[in-house]
Amino acid sequence: MKTLSTLINQNREWAAIVKAQDPEFFLKLSSQQTPEYLWIGCSDSRVPANQITGLMPGEIFVHRNVANIVVHTDFNCLSVIQYAVNILKVKHIILCGHYGCGGVRAALGNRQLGLIDNWLRHIKDVYSKYEVSLAEIADNETQLNRLCELNVIEQVYNICHTTIVQEAWSTGQELSVHGWIYGIEDGLIEDLNICITNQSEIDPIYHMASSQRVQRRSQ
Repeated sequence: MKTLSTLINQNREWAAIVKAQDPEFFLKLSSQQTPEYLWIGCSDSRVPANQITGLMPGEIFVHRNVANIVVHTDFNCLSVIQYAVNILKVKHIILCGHYGCGGVRAALGNRQLGLIDNWLRHIKDVYSKYEVSLAEIADNETQLNRLCELNVIEQVYNICHTTIVQEAWSTGQELSVHGWIYGIEDGLIEDLNICITNQSEIDPIYHMASSQRVQRRSQ
């Protein structure tokens, strides 16, 4: 309880500092949120989206889960994406992983951990896809970090394969999906040079006709 009281007190101090700097800050913040960015990142407590990007509350919409995974059966994540894209009209979706990710490390092993094994299987799928190139990396930590990068890239594509993102593109909405990775040891974000801005940049097998076009065909 003492620890929780400390957090409450720190909150009071933080709110007082912010209000002293900008007396209207919380009033403006409560009226609306208009972020340009959706951040999908890892639940790791060392990777806080606002702090490492230097953004204030209200400037970035955030979803986090173990190992920053996006799968078509995760309605929690999909609901966040839909709200961000359709309602908030974000212009950028950032999928950010981090080096030394514990979830990726766990997926590399065969140790039974429990329920999370089902979640980490998605990373095992990524490993299986790139097994040949990963096997050429002798150093375990280097291999782990490369898998962290590959996991980011695959999740970027998973975002782009959703009906949500493709529908936005089909209506001309400005939306880019980016892959980044964060280094906990130096505090720096690296751009993995993957940025997808339209349907033509993904494999045709994943292309989906917009619901508007489908409706017109059925009439």
